[in-house]
Amino acid sequence: MSNLKALKGNVVFTPSFGEYKIVKNGYVVFEGKNVVGTFESLPEEYSAAEVVDHGDKLIIPGFVDLHLHAPQFANRGLGIDKELLEWLKVYTFPEESKYQDIDFAKKAYQNFVYELWKHGTTRSVVFATLHNESTILLMDLMDKVGLGALVGKVNMDRNCPDFYIEDTQKSIEDTESFIKATIDKYENIKPIITPRFVPTCTGELMEGLGELARKYSVKVQSHLSENRGEVEWVKELHPECSSYAGVYEKYGLFGGDVPTVMAHCVWNTAEEMELMAKNKVFVAHSPYSNLNISSGIAPVREFITKGIPVGLATDISGGHDVSMASVIAVSAQVSNMRWVYVDENYKPLNTPELFYLATKGGGEFFGKVGSFESGYEFDALVIDDSSLADVNERSIEERLQRYIYIGDDRNIVERYVAGVKLEEPKF
Repeated sequence: MSNLKALKGNVVFTPSFGEYKIVKNGYVVFEGKNVVGTFESLPEEYSAAEVVDHGDKLIIPGFVDLHLHAPQFANRGLGIDKELLEWLKVYTFPEESKYQDIDFAKKAYQNFVYELWKHGTTRSVVFATLHNESTILLMDLMDKVGLGALVGKVNMDRNCPDFYIEDTQKSIEDTESFIKATIDKYENIKPIITPRFVPTCTGELMEGLGELARKYSVKVQSHLSENRGEVEWVKELHPECSSYAGVYEKYGLFGGDVPTVMAHCVWNTAEEMELMAKNKVFVAHSPYSNLNISSGIAPVREFITKGIPVGLATDISGGHDVSMASVIAVSAQVSNMRWVYVDENYKPLNTPELFYLATKGGGEFFGKVGSFESGYEFDALVIDDSSLADVNERSIEERLQRYIYIGDDRNIVERYVAGVKLEEPKF
């Protein structure tokens, strides 16, 4: 077979929610961009494969970050004593407005893309800014490094500062131009329609974006029920709709024929959850952000029980940490606290469940991504956890958990996206 390759090591992935598949001292074989399979020993039919032996290292799927804001990268760790709406006004909108300057954007986005590579985020769903030119620059940089992503030009035409707002029709026209310029430009980077959230988008704008989503078969990302003040504001703005989710639904921006991911979903009603399950709207669970700007603790287990797809997210810069491994750890912590303080019948999420959400769970928004099952795109990280070892012999499960909690980017020695090994970025 042509272009047949294999990595040898301790292969760990989660084909189903909460269940590890471990192939100790085994092989993951891939051809081109797709996984062929995992094996305890290399089958004769694949004996011609080029094998890279990683010894006792861990081989895991690449991490998927289902929601983050690239232009907010420089603001990490700032303003976390404020709630959402004040935080947007004081920190976020002023920072994002700077990206009309393409030279500024290039320097900032190079730093952002390098950090994604460094921390093993092989796929991401990204908000950019209102500006087409710098948003396409971001996509160019991510493509140059070899990362996979869905990247959105943000839309906002109301309740924004004068220095950072769009005319409604121009916003729609610019979004269509952005889609046309990027939809076929890259292999692993695609545009995504991005109304910031209901309070900053008029009905006319959302209707136009919904039409573009259907016309070009482009996915959608936005925010939903993040903060109690935001939820009440949406009720005032749209009394004709029975819920926050219902506003997106009204304008064709809520799943179904238009695959959609909504960040946060902390305060969703039963009615909204029913609609999300019906339309298969993804939740981007963003625990660091929800803690930092006092939003709350999302009912992730309830979403999963109801059949709502879920992935994990850093939500830079509401969240302060780019590492998806760290997001797994804090997701477990907030899940424990939901059980302790909110609902004693709530079963906390465990490590294999959260590892699934950080890989295959979020990866499903991209298609067959986030697993080593046959036919999935080969996104992978090779983890050298020898620096974390102690005097005891540890199981593969324990070693993975320890890497998640106390490891860092220095433990990642190789990264792959769609079968291609990624080299360190040189800008």
